[in-house]
Amino acid sequence: MSNKISSLKIAVLGDGGWGTTLALLLENKGFRVTLWGAFEDYVSYLKAKRVNTRFLPGIRLPARLNITSDLEEALENKDLIVLAVPSQYMRRVLKKIESCGYPASAMYLSVTKGIEAGSLERMSEVIRGELGNVRLAVLSGPTIAHEVARGIPTTAVIASPDRKLRRMLQDIFMTPRLRIYTNDDVAGVELGGSLKNVIAIACGISDGLGFGTNTKAAILSRGLAEISRLGKKMGAKAGTFGGITGLGDLVTTCTSPYSRNRYVGERIGRGETLEKISSKMRMVAEGIVTAKSAHALSARYRVDTPITKEVYRVLYRNKPPLRAVSDLMTRQKKEE
Repeated sequence: MSNKISSLKIAVLGDGGWGTTLALLLENKGFRVTLWGAFEDYVSYLKAKRVNTRFLPGIRLPARLNITSDLEEALENKDLIVLAVPSQYMRRVLKKIESCGYPASAMYLSVTKGIEAGSLERMSEVIRGELGNVRLAVLSGPTIAHEVARGIPTTAVIASPDRKLRRMLQDIFMTPRLRIYTNDDVAGVELGGSLKNVIAIACGISDGLGFGTNTKAAILSRGLAEISRLGKKMGAKAGTFGGITGLGDLVTTCTSPYSRNRYVGERIGRGETLEKISSKMRMVAEGIVTAKSAHALSARYRVDTPITKEVYRVLYRNKPPLRAVSDLMTRQKKEE
């Protein structure tokens, strides 16, 4: 790593599990890192205890990692801004960044998987809309925070149309246990990382209903097919969905015991209501909101997404899960 890169000052905005993990990874590589959280009380707790018990339990935060709830302090003189806030809060945080006199010359990296409700914009589109033509890339992939924090071998992708930027970010984030690939298909990388959360809810419902691996294999394969159909119609490259941020992320999110989206689906399959599940969750399950956005995008682009449609109806129209399964299985016959 060159002296120019190693001297970079970095802010990670968002003290959830993934933001904290990336702050630790960068700190361990020798960067000067500031981790920002929105809630002053919890930031004070993190500074005192040096463990993110709510979102990343069991992992110590080194004393040299600066933690703050002051956004101006977090942004001051930074060379790289990592955006790790939930998708539905992204625009709100960006407006605060803009009001702070944000460093327009800095690099910006979105690590958030989701589609904004209402606008139906991907995170890079939201960021561009608020901050203008900043140097922007996105990071996505099968990256369960607990595993990355514990040094379990993992792969991810950094995407940007700017080749120089994505290669520099590749050098910044690559470690012996986190292998980073690059890609120029920002739309495909973002859509794969977002839409798979809806399919993960479907897999969780299947688990909750007591179905087996045959059912999960069907959901995974047909789910990938509808993600690819919608993604291509939205301008993404077909090949991206067979890679790390498509198939790879889909498999992880649909099978991991740490997957919040699969967990939500499992509880729904067991008969709990979405309201009850959401009221007891501290961490955000992006697929809940993305199901609504994906359903709207399918209608806008006139793409058939039957699994997404049924997940939407279960979540937002109180459709019984078993009836949704029946309707999926008895649709009109077709070729694969």
